[in-house]
Amino acid sequence: MKRPRFTEEHIIAILREHEAGAKAADLARRHRISEAAIYNWKAKFGGMDVPAAKRLRALEEENVKLKMLLVEHMLGVTALRELLSK
Repeated sequence: MKRPRFTEEHIIAILREHEAGAKAADLARRHRISEAAIYNWKAKFGGMDVPAAKRLRALEEENVKLKMLLVEHMLGVTALRELLSK
């Protein structure tokens, strides 16, 4: 999986600059990102502080693991049903 270029701390710092009145175009040019990235980050991380963003990332990672466990369980159940039906 591709490693993100910016950590939550950097993203929130950039968003704080934007909230302080800096223009998105100037921030994008200075940090070498697109304006769309700033607005996407604002939709995802807007109003968060660093601990909340880290918690969000941890919850997303846990959610991925739980989904994988569910898929594995469902495959096992399907295999058992198929085996018992024969």
